[in-house]
Amino acid sequence: MNKTLICYFSASGTTKKVAERLSSLINSDLFEIEPKELYTKEDLDWMDKKSRTTLEMANKSSRPAIKNKVPNINEYNKVIIGFPVWWYTAPTIINTFIEENDLTDKEVYIFVTSGGSSFGGSLKDLKNTYPNINFINGKKMNENDNQEELVNWLN
Repeated sequence: MNKTLICYFSASGTTKKVAERLSSLINSDLFEIEPKELYTKEDLDWMDKKSRTTLEMANKSSRPAIKNKVPNINEYNKVIIGFPVWWYTAPTIINTFIEENDLTDKEVYIFVTSGGSSFGGSLKDLKNTYPNINFINGKKMNENDNQEELVNWLN
């Protein structure tokens, strides 16, 4: 078995574009991590202390519901999870995804997108929260990354 799945959460479309590009470069399957309740522009207003995302990120036990499940996660030996950086880490919906899918015995990579934040503590936080998962490495990406660099990152 040597199959790769790219799972991504994209609030604004940026992470989706990167995931689709990466998927076409490495010939992998794609799965969108869609929230049951879509995020509105107001929900994503990180300047508003009462916005949905601000409240979710302040509550470390928050687990936003996901619309669909990966039907065949056992078919993959490599899983790449992509998401935007929120408050210097992964959005809590990523925790929902990880907890609903058995990633044991898989190579797990992460990529993040961000308009201004660095990679942040995303990989470190996920490794600390899920020590039984084999997180290999992570990378900050954008739509203009060099194709060769993206492919080399996974090798």
